[in-house]
Amino acid sequence: MSAIDIAGVSRLFGETTALAGVDLTIRDGEFFSLLGPSGCGKTTLLNIVAGFLAPTTGSVRIGGRDITALPPYKRDIGMVFQNYALFPHLSVADNVAYGLSVRKRPAAESRQRVEEVLNLVKLNHLADRMPHQLSGGQQQRVAIARALAVEPQVLLLDEPLSNLDAKLRKEMQSELRSLQRRVGITTVLVTHDQEEALSLSDRIGILGAGHLQQIGSPLELYRRPANRFVAEFVGQANLLDATPSADGTAYEVATHQVATGAALRLHTGRPVSTRALLMLRPERIRVERTGAQAAAESAPNGPGQHAGQPNRAYGILRDASYTGASLRLVVELGGGGDLIVQAPDTAFPDLPAQGLPLALAWHADDIVVLDQGSIATDAATA
Repeated sequence: MSAIDIAGVSRLFGETTALAGVDLTIRDGEFFSLLGPSGCGKTTLLNIVAGFLAPTTGSVRIGGRDITALPPYKRDIGMVFQNYALFPHLSVADNVAYGLSVRKRPAAESRQRVEEVLNLVKLNHLADRMPHQLSGGQQQRVAIARALAVEPQVLLLDEPLSNLDAKLRKEMQSELRSLQRRVGITTVLVTHDQEEALSLSDRIGILGAGHLQQIGSPLELYRRPANRFVAEFVGQANLLDATPSADGTAYEVATHQVATGAALRLHTGRPVSTRALLMLRPERIRVERTGAQAAAESAPNGPGQHAGQPNRAYGILRDASYTGASLRLVVELGGGGDLIVQAPDTAFPDLPAQGLPLALAWHADDIVVLDQGSIATDAATA
């Protein structure tokens, strides 16, 4: 078993707190990502697991063995660095064999193991090449092969795809995930790239200001963020400061009823009674009507009176941009504030013009009530 148990880990640099009492269990065979902005503590946590930094407080266990005080070479860990750290004077095969030679494995056993892992990363035909003769993606695969050659319990990845161009990064994401599934090794990835973490991971830990804000599957983090920090960091979100309606059955933003109380009680377990911060993803908003019909519906005495139309809003298009698969619309609401809408590129025959009246709608279940705080220390349950 190679589960990683991190208990009460903190790290101070002088008077600066890089990590504050992190508790985390990474399951055996799991692909787990640490995601967060620069300076959030994710690389510090990875280096503590690797043994390059000692925690100020707390402990780290791998497979139940306390490794907190062990040097890196005694932790049974493979590491792939951001710049790959290949030895420029050694061939591909010799780079991969380096860890085996340090461990004084027999020559015949080392040759067989090098052949196995190079075959695993599909680089057997380049065994005699030097690192400078390889592409970025090939160098990355050599670094992974070198880390796997010693058959570690855990594989640590420190932003290994950040030096690749966008197209190659996509390809390598797919290869990396496929490789991890075949090998079945417990893997921890540090990245600031949301798409990378969402596409690769079984679970993700969101770090912010040294705290674990939330742990969950990619779908859980995106659809049900625990707090404002996670909602703003993972994907794009409309954050709405809402108040209860007069009858206490709905939340209102400006003059618009954005959600009914019945739907919100499913998420919060409490009736609509206090101000709340609501989240609505741009792609969940539908453009239902445009132009004169939308303008008439939004009139004070028109058929779309807000009191009878929850989960709807009316506004004027302030900006539109084409992103390829979709349109990004900025809609100014009649009562103030904006909504960002991600509409399919088939929603309009051409790029819509500024000033166009729009009627928008969404499902009540697409509204999420957020914790008003930015630090959710109680969300760090594995």
